[in-house]
Amino acid sequence: MSFPQINHDNVSQYLDRAEIVRETAEQIMKDFGMFGVEITFSGDTSHAYDELHQQLIVQIARLLEQNYDLLLSVLYQVDITDREMARAELELPHYNHVEIIAHQVIVRDLKKVLLRRYFKSQNQQRDNL
Repeated sequence: MSFPQINHDNVSQYLDRAEIVRETAEQIMKDFGMFGVEITFSGDTSHAYDELHQQLIVQIARLLEQNYDLLLSVLYQVDITDREMARAELELPHYNHVEIIAHQVIVRDLKKVLLRRYFKSQNQQRDNL
């Protein structure tokens, strides 16, 4: 099993499995919750991207206006790089800056979930040998 390459065009195909969607939502809630920023998830996996994206837009916009340092701390925790942001701005011209940040949070936390799953499966395969 090779690690999947995730980009802006194919992120939705990884969000079609309920358990991956739930784990990604949990990761987002955990990352933001560490800083007292509440993100919730209804459990409706069919609309997860829109639900999470809208909440992230609201929270990111609020932090941008009221507590920029906290926003930077959250984004550092999520591990979004300047390079990824610059690439996303080019690839998503129909998104504004806050929408791009929210999208990048979802993509990055999805990558974390898939990476954990990948290494867990590798360890299980190794243990079965």
